[in-house]
Amino acid sequence: MISRLLMIASRSDTAEPQKADSFRAEVRKDFERHGGTVFNAGFITLLVYRFGRWGEERRGALLRKVCRKIYGVVSAIVATITRVWIPAQATLGEGFHIIHAEGSISIHPGAVIGKRCGVMHNVTIGTNMTAGAPTIGDDVFIGVNSTILGEIRIGDRVRIAANTAVTTDIPSDSIAVGSPAKIYPRLGPFLSRAGKTDTDT
Repeated sequence: MISRLLMIASRSDTAEPQKADSFRAEVRKDFERHGGTVFNAGFITLLVYRFGRWGEERRGALLRKVCRKIYGVVSAIVATITRVWIPAQATLGEGFHIIHAEGSISIHPGAVIGKRCGVMHNVTIGTNMTAGAPTIGDDVFIGVNSTILGEIRIGDRVRIAANTAVTTDIPSDSIAVGSPAKIYPRLGPFLSRAGKTDTDT
């Protein structure tokens, strides 16, 4: 299955070498980031995602149609096995990392995720009973069992703790904790607590 996707991509090297090189480079980085094994569920999911994106960029209508058919079948099989669903319509920034694929992960087609985002298992990024999906900044970590719902914006360098439900905007350099999420300046509560001594009241 994996070799078939790579073979289809390589066949168009002469027609669109720059995009083919980009596809291979992204797959190589995903491979290295996810343990250097083709059996990693995160790598397999991202390979299928990138093939879907690559297929939509083909110039020929017939090739796009063939790629869509292959992507539709393969993505359904992979999502059923891995329980990780990242549709090709979603936008993932450079360095996206599925840290643990030991549970379900679901990302809405309209979600936009920035660079170097790390996602744990049992995470949902989607809508909140209305149209619109989250926009997530760079260098964001999303903890296990967390949900990010609605047309909201998550800033850069945000840490979302485990078991957190986020339905409002979060500014950059913040920590979100709890359900519903409470927002703190990043490390602020911990630094203020660390500065106290036993004699402080």
